[in-house]
Amino acid sequence: MSLIKKIPFPVDFSHSCVAMAEYVKRGAAVHGAEVSLIHVVDPANYNLLQTGMELYLRPMTEVAEEHLGIGRTRLDKFLTSEFPSIGHSRILASGDTATEIARVAREGGFNLITMPTHSGRFRQMLLGSTTAKVLNDADCPVLTTKHAETIAPRPPRHRELVCAIGLGSDSERVLRFADEIARKVQAKLTIIHALQGGEPESTIDLVLEENVRSGEKREALARISDLQRLVGSDAAVHVASGQVKNAILEAALLLDADVLIIGRSPLLGSFGRLRDLTYALIRDSPYPVLSV
Repeated sequence: MSLIKKIPFPVDFSHSCVAMAEYVKRGAAVHGAEVSLIHVVDPANYNLLQTGMELYLRPMTEVAEEHLGIGRTRLDKFLTSEFPSIGHSRILASGDTATEIARVAREGGFNLITMPTHSGRFRQMLLGSTTAKVLNDADCPVLTTKHAETIAPRPPRHRELVCAIGLGSDSERVLRFADEIARKVQAKLTIIHALQGGEPESTIDLVLEENVRSGEKREALARISDLQRLVGSDAAVHVASGQVKNAILEAALLLDADVLIIGRSPLLGSFGRLRDLTYALIRDSPYPVLSV
């Protein structure tokens, strides 16, 4: 049974959404999933001067209804060639954008939120953005990609999946998900584990020499082997050494990853799901990141 059956595709009618559409469509086809377009009308984004004038003349409920009507019209006409109305639902919501995306995904039983993100400064300011809030609030996996305004990521081939895991209590869940996805799409899965060491700018060495932290490497490989037995995985394993974020991204680059799979904390609360390393990987990765 497929892990991914229903994909919500949040849209704001931007060039990035248009560029992302074909990628989402092909990815859905790989999993045999249906795509629903979601647009959120956020009252905080109304033009302040226009809203002020409108409120002077009309009640807020009437103004809100008009903006919802405009949103519905745009949503119904958006990406109709890629996602015809028959077979692809279009969901309109009102409120805080990130909160509503997470709510719709949760209540609608969606399995994989796919978020287009802009390149350049927007991505560098990801923390605090709608994308970051969705990553923190959503219960289901989230696929984020880095691309320019009019250039989508390369078509999803799903031949090389790379799963970065630590050795904590959540590692089994992340690896199990990655293994099931790889089997579903008949992709090669490689596990990456990074041993923290050296300065942030130090050179990454994927094949550690025997005389360099060999004890740590042996222990890591043994624990990963135990995890693989639990999951039933036979993926190849790379142990990298260096600054963790750089080690993971460099290894995934050398492996020519189609998708990098990482874990988000399964727990809500004061610590949140979006930890520092998760945020840094998503912000700096040059290829799609599937965070689970």
